[in-house]
Amino acid sequence: MTTFRRRVAEWLPPSLKWATLRVPQWSPKTVAPDPARQAAMAFPHLQQPSFLLASLKADSINKPFAQRCQDLVKVIEDFPAKELHAVFPWLVESIFGSLDGILPGWNLRCLQGRVSPVEHSVALEFLDPGGPMMKLVYKLQAEDYKFDFPVSYLPGPVKASIQERVLPDSPLYHNKVQLPPAGGLGLYLALNPFEYYMFFFALSLITQKPPPGALHVRTSDCAYFILVDRYLAWFLPTEGSVLPPLSSSPGGPSPAPAPRTPAVPFASYGLHHTSLLKRHVSHQTSVNADPASHEIWRSETLLQVFVEMWLHHYSLEMYQKMQSPHAKESFMPTEEHVLVVRLLLKHLHAFANSLRPEQASPSAHSHAASPLEEFKRAAIPRFVQQKLYLFLQHCFGHWPLDASFRAVLEMWLSYLQPWRYAPERQAPGSDCQARSVSERWAPFVQENLLVYTKLFLGFLSRALRTDLVSPKNALMVFRVAKVFAQPNLAEMIQRGEQLFLEPELGIPQRQHRLFTAPPFTGSFLSSWPPAVTDASFKVKSHVYSLEGQDCKYTPMFGPEVRALVLRLAQLITQAKQTAKSLSDQCGESAAGRPFLSWLGFYSADTNGSYTGNDLDEMGQDSVRKTDEYLEKALEYLCQAFRLSEAQLAQLTLALGTTQDENGKKQLPDCIVGEDGLILTPLGRYQIISGLRRFDIEYQGDWELQPIRSYEIASLVRALFQLSSTINRRFAGQMVALCSRADFLGSFCRYHLLEPGLSGRRLLSPVGRGHAANRARGPRLSLRFLGSYRTLLSLLLAFSVASLFCVGPLLCALLIVLAYVLYAVAMTLLTERGKLHQL
Repeated sequence: MTTFRRRVAEWLPPSLKWATLRVPQWSPKTVAPDPARQAAMAFPHLQQPSFLLASLKADSINKPFAQRCQDLVKVIEDFPAKELHAVFPWLVESIFGSLDGILPGWNLRCLQGRVSPVEHSVALEFLDPGGPMMKLVYKLQAEDYKFDFPVSYLPGPVKASIQERVLPDSPLYHNKVQLPPAGGLGLYLALNPFEYYMFFFALSLITQKPPPGALHVRTSDCAYFILVDRYLAWFLPTEGSVLPPLSSSPGGPSPAPAPRTPAVPFASYGLHHTSLLKRHVSHQTSVNADPASHEIWRSETLLQVFVEMWLHHYSLEMYQKMQSPHAKESFMPTEEHVLVVRLLLKHLHAFANSLRPEQASPSAHSHAASPLEEFKRAAIPRFVQQKLYLFLQHCFGHWPLDASFRAVLEMWLSYLQPWRYAPERQAPGSDCQARSVSERWAPFVQENLLVYTKLFLGFLSRALRTDLVSPKNALMVFRVAKVFAQPNLAEMIQRGEQLFLEPELGIPQRQHRLFTAPPFTGSFLSSWPPAVTDASFKVKSHVYSLEGQDCKYTPMFGPEVRALVLRLAQLITQAKQTAKSLSDQCGESAAGRPFLSWLGFYSADTNGSYTGNDLDEMGQDSVRKTDEYLEKALEYLCQAFRLSEAQLAQLTLALGTTQDENGKKQLPDCIVGEDGLILTPLGRYQIISGLRRFDIEYQGDWELQPIRSYEIASLVRALFQLSSTINRRFAGQMVALCSRADFLGSFCRYHLLEPGLSGRRLLSPVGRGHAANRARGPRLSLRFLGSYRTLLSLLLAFSVASLFCVGPLLCALLIVLAYVLYAVAMTLLTERGKLHQL
């Protein structure tokens, strides 16, 4: 006892050390029964906080991060599980934050190595699967401690199911739901330490929000992303077996959690079965049994927690009732969430495909197979398939139509291509497109038919509503077309559709099973059915379990989808022409810009036109990339759907994408009405998609144009006031000068008169009616002096003049003289042009 108090005193703050050391040492024989103490021991949640916990809480405020982690390592090594039991819930919450998102914890999502290298390294070392935190988990696991987790913070469908006293289909929740304690509110789960830790870790991806004003986080560099990758590699190994826990107590490795009796009556979906893994351990009689069976429960728990917390936010019943894109769902994943799910899917493919060929064959389903091998076979179809499909369906239907959809797209394409993560994948330098998809992947394609076909239809719907002139959108179309154009993939999808569409030929005993969704009760491993050799039955069970018995399936290679693909091909052709036209316009505008515009004497961007895409911002290189992406995407679509060049040429002509005799783009599709041109629905679509546009010019007072980004706002307003004062004071004299018929009059008209509206294209008759009332007299404009370019040009001129020993006054006179000569020449050319027009 003295040694224990001394250890506690070492970690206490000075204010508590003296009081702790002076606690009297009562002899066990003299201790009288204390009803309050007995009640506290009977109800652990009512005990007072320990001195160790109080000390750690004080240190979390006063000590730096690295020092706190070092102290925690010593505490975990020195103190017994009885003392650490009270510390564990507080420590988990202080690391991952509170479930309501108020307390940020260590903010692992924003902890980056390039920003905070010391904290980043310390946190990864402390939370590593072989690090101190996991040692604490296993130390508590060996004592069979349980921790309460409130049901109210679980994903929506799970929470609703438990609150309705219906057991969720995942065995993760079986034998864990408990009634609230005396005076408590709400149901809760009784979790073992490993489950409790993983629940908090997985939910922190959703509950913890980045602080306001946080910098853009590179996902590959953040601590959370790295920890997910490490946990997957540790608990779902692609080589060897799961490593046993590093036990810090003489009791050895922590045992698998014992089953608990449910405290709440549930109307389950089916019968409860014990886990195949636990049954395997309990009936183990051979000394030489696979040691991985002792610890495989951690792998099963980790995957179930990740899938439930990250994917199970949409119920199958709600999806089947509300398949409209207008359906409202309370949860919307973030881009970072999607990237973490993609990491999970990529590792699961590598994990499931790490079986040796003799283990992966259907005949390998026998009692001789180890639990890890059975788990590899069951991981994706039993844990992931259904919930991932609903997750992807929601993202495809509700994600904004912008470039951030790329994260969802890559997650989808990663799941569609398990062969990329198989051991026999190609070398990096080989031609990926030349190698066809092996027939060994035909069962995977058939059992995930909807993920290929229906989600492709959802992508088509999105692609037809996006601006394909944008390089980012063009890249997404290119990526999807390239994946589906892989040799033999389209044929495997077609065979899967044929298996689904083939009629039932008098097999009444199979009819009942066909229209019943496979049960997901008990352990996923325990309900693993015998191998079904009927491919048609497997495909139909997959479709009906996800879409319902009365679903209307649209074949991917049927006439409806083929028509949408042809329409996408039309838009790709249009987008290529639009990108080329915009590129030509940029080149012409740059070539035709007057030389003095670079010195600020010519107003840039006077018509205020807007192209509606990001080509101008990214330059000619972006135009080239867009053209390459669209060209390849069109080629891949033709390969996958067997489109001929004659079909594309005919559809392009029917859509009216031909150019006029000058090689310019036509105006948007419109009709002529009483008040001018009226857009048709096709014309509106062409404008929204950036395929066509009107050449819009500013028709108002040039002096009253909005202040541009290249102008100094305060200087422009001051120059406008000065110009207005001069124009009001000398209006009569300027009118007289501009009325003269000699050269002086022409010179004044060139500078003081606004260019006439007769030379502008007014597309609306209403504009012509108002133009007559906008005739303005001669006036002086000094707005060009408010441009950054003008001031920079003048500063450059004075700097160059100073190098040649030319003073500021002489330099100003030379600039004025040069401009006068330029203005005289322009006046003569303007007058000569008017004479030729007469």
